[in-house]
Amino acid sequence: MIIKVLGTGCKKSKVLEENINLAIDEAGVAAIVEKVEDGKEIEKYAVDCTPAVVIDQNVVSAGKQLTAEEIKKLF
Repeated sequence: MIIKVLGTGCKKSKVLEENINLAIDEAGVAAIVEKVEDGKEIEKYAVDCTPAVVIDQNVVSAGKQLTAEEIKKLF
């Protein structure tokens, strides 16, 4: 599974990335986490606001700072 965090490097996107890593550890799933900060690359996903989460090329959340528990439900 490939999980991308779309964000400009703000505190919200950093906390979201931490929560994703925590969720991966707690769930025991195999995943690669990538951070996407380039505006042009973020635009390709057509999200209205960041931070956003993309799992295997599908946008599953945008504009929310999800908790680890919320993220685990997306796996």
